[in-house]
Amino acid sequence: MSKNISKLSGRIGLKDNLFQKMSKISLSSKNGGSLNEIKEVAEKYHVGISTFHGAESFYEFLRPEHRAKKAFVCNGSACMCAGTQEPLKKKLQDKLGDDKVGEMFCLGHCYENHAFHYDGENYAGSDISKIDQIIKGEKIDQEKFFSKSFASTSFLMDDKLSSIDQFKENLNRFIKTDKKEIISLLSSSNLTGRGGAGFPAGMKWDFCSKTNSEKKYVVCNADEGDSGAFSDRYLLEDQPLKVLFAMMICGYAIGSDEGVLYIRGEYPKSIEAINGCINELKDKKLLGKDILGTKFSFDLTICIGQGAYICGEETALLESLEGKKGLPRLKPPFPALVGLYGCPTIVNNVETIAVVPTILRKGAKWFASLGKPKNTGTKIFCISGDVNNPCNVEEEMSVPLKDLIEKHAGGVIGGWNNLQAVIPGGSSMPLLPKSVCETIEMDFDSLIKAKSGLGTAGVVVINKDQDIIKCIARIAKFYKHESCGQCTPCREGCGWMWRMLERMAEGDATYKEIDLLYDVTKQIEGHTICAFGEGAAWPVQGLLRHFRKEIEKRSHEEPLIKKKSNIPYLIDQHLLERDSAKDYN
Repeated sequence: MSKNISKLSGRIGLKDNLFQKMSKISLSSKNGGSLNEIKEVAEKYHVGISTFHGAESFYEFLRPEHRAKKAFVCNGSACMCAGTQEPLKKKLQDKLGDDKVGEMFCLGHCYENHAFHYDGENYAGSDISKIDQIIKGEKIDQEKFFSKSFASTSFLMDDKLSSIDQFKENLNRFIKTDKKEIISLLSSSNLTGRGGAGFPAGMKWDFCSKTNSEKKYVVCNADEGDSGAFSDRYLLEDQPLKVLFAMMICGYAIGSDEGVLYIRGEYPKSIEAINGCINELKDKKLLGKDILGTKFSFDLTICIGQGAYICGEETALLESLEGKKGLPRLKPPFPALVGLYGCPTIVNNVETIAVVPTILRKGAKWFASLGKPKNTGTKIFCISGDVNNPCNVEEEMSVPLKDLIEKHAGGVIGGWNNLQAVIPGGSSMPLLPKSVCETIEMDFDSLIKAKSGLGTAGVVVINKDQDIIKCIARIAKFYKHESCGQCTPCREGCGWMWRMLERMAEGDATYKEIDLLYDVTKQIEGHTICAFGEGAAWPVQGLLRHFRKEIEKRSHEEPLIKKKSNIPYLIDQHLLERDSAKDYN
């Protein structure tokens, strides 16, 4: 059935894709689209009404309960670890009403440790003091986050395509270059995916280029999901032309004439910046048919995500584009062979594809000389949490973590000795204790040896003022909420991890439950279709690995709330208030 929907949706294509049509109808009013509107779309795309409703219920922003709210508090890991959500939520509720304030996952303001969304715009948490102006629709000044390159050779931040003339000059050069040469350069550079997986980008392009197909696609995964990471937002808003240029070159190299940027709905400014550039390129005849008098044709489309973290996974993103629930696909086949609408597709994240223009201009050897073997080039590190100067910095791969925190982010609040732990690669990566942070280098291999990972390089610093168990419990709660539910180990296990961590944080758990929690993580890890399960389990494993003694301090021999025979078993029974427990005696 899913393959049939894919083919049917593919006949209409990206310009009028099913997902965007569904989203438009659902968001057209507080009650969603009318039955006649839904029937009309279903008939046009030859799908059942159930397909429409199924997809609609899957995405956070399309649900009726979401549409009924006016403001949303950021629910990202930096905000969660900082404990700023509830006070901000309370202030918004006092102003708008309890039922008018919800939560929205990571708004990309990690550097401010709190943020909220109102009427299509994102605001820093400190802007709550201007809420009356915001409600009136008045524009308020917002500070941009600090971004600077400290790399000896900078190109992600400093080597910009800042004008249409520059764009045209470079495009004219490279769409006349041999396609095999472009792919060879990328392969020789050892560029690995910056979205977390670390797969060789050149290899992916090579696979796709060699696949015989009448239609191929280039997809930029701009659904920057991992909270604590805001590098994609920086590139989309500050250097949109570089991202679009790289997508076009990718299209030229693999034999594609169409690309799409799947941008998360939580980034309105990014959508605005990219859309503006696409329109300008079309006006200058740099998109469309026979570009610059050549036989190369390429067009670009924006697709706006609707609040599903799982769509950051490449195959879930493709399912979403096709107008379905964002459920990850079994692999193989991989998207480079069977992707969007069943056609060969390159899926690269924003930072990965943004590196390509400079590699083409300066060469593979130059790029490979930066960093360490298999960990080449530079990386944008997003530093947030308990630091004096949260920021976005470009550094060479393998930079010491301590240098990132102390030299670039102003140090830990309370001093280095007040450091408790660091999440080095976004919310899905296991935390590292202070002892490891002293010497660890920030690259794929070094962090794997330390039983963590670089991930998206979202560095969340946690000092001793924070309750480390509650921090990880908040992250576990997020993964419970965002699990797509397709795989039983993940669907059930994420809930169990959160509930057990809540017990441990409150001091209601027994010693036996510590080992039981670890067992739950191992039942999830390696038993799911995609890596979401691992991403949910690893932070918990990191906590158990490094902070088991802290959990043991709060644990007991016997449970504080015992199951009684006169009440049914409830999986959430252990969350009952202790004061309420006497009612069941």
